[in-house]
Amino acid sequence: MEVSCNLSPIVFSTRHSEPELVVPAEPTPNEVKLLSDIDDQEGLRFHLPIIKFYHHNPISIMKGEDPVKVIREAIAKALVFYYPFAGRLREGPNRKLMVDCNGEGVLFVEADADVELWQLGDTVQPPCPYMREFLNEVPGSEGIIGCPLLLIQVTRLRCGGFVFVIRMNHTMCDTLGLVRFLNMVAEFSRGKCAPTQVTQLPVWQRHILNARDPPTVAFTHQEYGDVIDEKTYSLAKHVGGSDNEVVHDSVFFGPKEILSIREKLPPPLQNCSDFELLSACLWKCRTIALEPNPNDIVGLSCFINARGKNGLQVPNGYYGNAFAFPIALSKAGLLSQSPLGYALDLIRKVKTLMSEEFIRSVADLMVIKGRPMYRTVGNYLVADTTRVGFDCVDFGWGKPVYGGPAGAISCVSFYARFKNCKGEDGIVVPIWLPRSVMENFRSELQKIITQDPLNDHSYTNTLPKRSIISKL
Repeated sequence: MEVSCNLSPIVFSTRHSEPELVVPAEPTPNEVKLLSDIDDQEGLRFHLPIIKFYHHNPISIMKGEDPVKVIREAIAKALVFYYPFAGRLREGPNRKLMVDCNGEGVLFVEADADVELWQLGDTVQPPCPYMREFLNEVPGSEGIIGCPLLLIQVTRLRCGGFVFVIRMNHTMCDTLGLVRFLNMVAEFSRGKCAPTQVTQLPVWQRHILNARDPPTVAFTHQEYGDVIDEKTYSLAKHVGGSDNEVVHDSVFFGPKEILSIREKLPPPLQNCSDFELLSACLWKCRTIALEPNPNDIVGLSCFINARGKNGLQVPNGYYGNAFAFPIALSKAGLLSQSPLGYALDLIRKVKTLMSEEFIRSVADLMVIKGRPMYRTVGNYLVADTTRVGFDCVDFGWGKPVYGGPAGAISCVSFYARFKNCKGEDGIVVPIWLPRSVMENFRSELQKIITQDPLNDHSYTNTLPKRSIISKL
């Protein structure tokens, strides 16, 4: 297990050009499109940055080409097909979101950084400490209503490599939908004149994930809303901290660490996925580190893709949000004191809830309850992007050294693929925790990884006392 700190080891200068608007390369329909009731959630009204680092490739098909110019032109061509991205969100009655497809364009920033990719080392993994250099947050662009839906920056590096960052308005698409757009941009970058069969044409059809008429909520959906009394609930003190009170780190799980954790499980459970395994481990360690009261209820919500679920018929090319995040719940003391298989079993059971009826129930809940926010107090949300395809987008210079989410957000972690400087392929998980909790979390995680599989109860018979926190 490796934990990266968010301190910057090197200093370099970055020159940013004035932001510009990239519009579709050809005229596009001027119309208004409604988002679905799955898109239109309070919890998705934020911007998610994705970052990619590319080596200089002297033998690539793009030898001598400027990545800024090539990618900017490719974006304009892709926007002909994904023209809603070039529009602006509006609110209708009851705060219903819709896209005014007016062709205003997406924000684009050209930049040059006085650094070489090799100097960045493993800091290219999330959380990248240089996000201010690689994503110039354009003033006035951070809003949801009436603001650009995409902000893109391409930064040339001194070595000939480059960094690509795209910040998306999450109400417009999920990570799978964004990868579809990026793959089309990549095809145009590599010289294609039109989308190929490999890149499916985009499909809107947001109505398929709208609430029913009449709406019928068929599940309790405890993943939405903080229904506890925050004055008596011990974990409420960890919600809404300022940037000075939290630490943004990441954990790298290589093959040895994953095997070591898997060996802690009884044989019937060892066939679980890496995502299930790491989610159980992180949920347990995070809970212990937060030091809740044993009777407090804690949760873990897994983002589960709805594509391919029987009855939903989500079409190929659909790029809207098509997921739900059912929640596993446990008393904190029971989760902390039980073997790892207890957490894993809860996660696997809750994943079976995902069905056509479940996601339709979520859409109905959004309409009936006024789009409630997902549960934050005592909840940990995890999303697996290891198979989404961010690490495979090739603009013509090869695959990225790292491609995926730029970091965690509050109580949400994104899992991504990464090969570290030792050449180990693994999974990197960024995590955001209060400074007073992070050292306990690291300690508990190390215990699980190094613990004797035959002695799974050796350190969880009581919740640990707060340890002395070293300076980070």
